[in-house]
Amino acid sequence: MKKNLADRLLRAVDEKRNPSVVGLDPRINMIPEHVRVAASEKTEDPFQAVGFAFQEFNRAIIDDIKDIVPAVKPQVAFYEQYGSHGIKAYEETVRYAREKGLLVIGDVKRNDIGSTAEAYARAHLGEVDLVDGSSAYSFDTDMITVNPYLGSDGIRPFLEACKTYGKGIFILDKTSNPSSGELQDRTVEGNGKVYEIAARLIDRWGEELVGEKGYSSVGAVVGATYPREAQVLREIMKKAVFLIPGYGAQGGTADDILPCFNQDGYGGVVNSSRGIIFAHGRPPYSEEYGPLEYSKASRQAALHMKDDILASLERGNKLPEGW
Repeated sequence: MKKNLADRLLRAVDEKRNPSVVGLDPRINMIPEHVRVAASEKTEDPFQAVGFAFQEFNRAIIDDIKDIVPAVKPQVAFYEQYGSHGIKAYEETVRYAREKGLLVIGDVKRNDIGSTAEAYARAHLGEVDLVDGSSAYSFDTDMITVNPYLGSDGIRPFLEACKTYGKGIFILDKTSNPSSGELQDRTVEGNGKVYEIAARLIDRWGEELVGEKGYSSVGAVVGATYPREAQVLREIMKKAVFLIPGYGAQGGTADDILPCFNQDGYGGVVNSSRGIIFAHGRPPYSEEYGPLEYSKASRQAALHMKDDILASLERGNKLPEGW
């Protein structure tokens, strides 16, 4: 078995003294014009041009944030919509980020049962069989997001992949979107809210993957926009690392994320996507950096996010020892 993913993630968080991650969710109409023009000059295929633009845009962002954050989180939907060229850009983004020493969270929200779940797990976390009888990694992300709706049958193959390949998963629990309560907040008589039931399952699923630092490679997605629910979930899932979306553009603040962290200051990684990668298009960053310096604006936004979160952890007496 390879080194526990939770240990690797928390070590990276310690090294950067930063529990924030950057979501690489490119939108072609928000990418600076000079990047789009350069990409279109490489090919006559408009879909391939988008793929080239995504790769160049992401590489520049990664180069300027790699010393600040422990991980990046590309959301595969932004790539899939452009077909094979988009998927190629996703693959290259994953490869380049790992090459630069970053952990990669593939936001793919996969799930199914039986051999289909095994195929998803192999595609994103493990190795796939090749025609010559050998095997190799495909996307090779370090962690992915997983939907728990199909129950244990749909989770087990991902757990096995985590054990075999030293990878991790974040299972959806209380998500940051406004309508999440339509299902997640429903009360099941005698068992509490649906998100509480899911949390107890996540805690159980992660028992065999707890690392030396006391955290499991089976984490949970818990939105910054629901701090009260996060406090309840933190009590249920003491050993889970929370992937925390909703900070920044979705309205979550640094103080909102505090309940997601344990008293030792660990247990959470906070994501921001468009608030970082498109910082060049909004004040105060747009006042100092033009489109040609978009990655420098992203760097400053990432530093401000780090400072904001650390200040909140300090106010809440949750700053990790030694930071």
